Amino acid sequence: MIRRLRLKFICVNMLIVTVMMGVIFGLVYHFTQTGLETQSVSMLQSIAAEPFRPNRPGKPPEGVQLPFFMLELDEDGSLTAAGSGYYDLTDEEFLNTLVSAADESDVPIGMLPEYGLRYCRSVTPFGERIVFADMSSEQAMLSHLLQTCAVIAVLCFAAFLLISWLLARWAVRPVEKAWQQQRQFVADASHELKTPLTVIMTNAELLNSPDFDEARRSQFAAHILTMSRQMRRLIEEMLELARTDNGRSLSGFAPVDLSRLVSDALLPFEPVFFEKGLTLTSDIVPEVTVLGSGQHLRQVVDILLDNAQKYSDVPGEVTAVLTRQGSRCRLSVSNPGPALPKEELRSIFERFYRVDSAHTQRGSYGLGLSIARNIVTHHHGRIWAESKEGRVTFTVELPVRASARS
Repeated sequence: MIRRLRLKFICVNMLIVTVMMGVIFGLVYHFTQTGLETQSVSMLQSIAAEPFRPNRPGKPPEGVQLPFFMLELDEDGSLTAAGSGYYDLTDEEFLNTLVSAADESDVPIGMLPEYGLRYCRSVTPFGERIVFADMSSEQAMLSHLLQTCAVIAVLCFAAFLLISWLLARWAVRPVEKAWQQQRQFVADASHELKTPLTVIMTNAELLNSPDFDEARRSQFAAHILTMSRQMRRLIEEMLELARTDNGRSLSGFAPVDLSRLVSDALLPFEPVFFEKGLTLTSDIVPEVTVLGSGQHLRQVVDILLDNAQKYSDVPGEVTAVLTRQGSRCRLSVSNPGPALPKEELRSIFERFYRVDSAHTQRGSYGLGLSIARNIVTHHHGRIWAESKEGRVTFTVELPVRASARS
């Protein structure tokens, strides 16, 4: 699918480029041909207006740059020739042939392609005058222009083909990444659901077996209930991730007192941290107001705190800090933990990504931080992770509501 999309992108680009080059080069050729023709006709008309000087080349009229000659046809049919000295005007048979060809065309100004001449006919008091001008230089110039345009067109086509190929790779890259993420998401979700489903089916079969007593049956039922709750939690997280992906659940923003929201979110986590041997401290700047969804901003804070209590080294201190910096505010949750490389810090917000392999024991499916990133992005903010000096810090930056900055 990605290859077809790239090919379609390249074909559309090259079709547009081909049409544009055809129009541009066609207009260049047309205007050049028209300009040369207009110049030649103007020269013929200026020559026809000059006095007739037979057998004396003389000085050509001003602005005349092409070889020419003039034929004067008297009323009695006699033919007199005069020219610029470029043509041999002694062959009367050839001259009569030119006059006949000009008469057959029945237009005052025209061309004789078989002779490479353009002519201009005019009537004088003494008869008819026909001025002929050479077209070889005009035709050579147009031929050279065609060759030049053809070479430029080929080079431009090759250059645009390369550029289109590079642009196609660049333009399709987000689609390719989204496609790969979607496939990976389906594969990871299937894998995560397969394990508890297998446990549920196995315990259900054992529950129906007459070989076990009531105590064991009760144990099998408890296992089924535990796995069912894990599946429900995973499905709820996947549904929440799908909703935050398109932002449908984040509509209807309103002013939110982020200071109070963070303070309220910390309270239920204090006994959880205490039971795990951790200390939870906070430094919350008051009256920080943002525009957004209070429910989802609370969810972001809960995800960061839950992540800190799951992955902190015990004993240790977890800190939550809310500060305001000009037009933006920052919420940071820091916990003691092993150093993480830059690759993991970039990948930690991807779906189903987990730093450790014991995620099932910690009750994590690797979706929380992805949900938090989606929520923060839809609030026109950003979230990132840092690891230094034995601490891992997650920071959320959000724009402060305009009325709250004054």
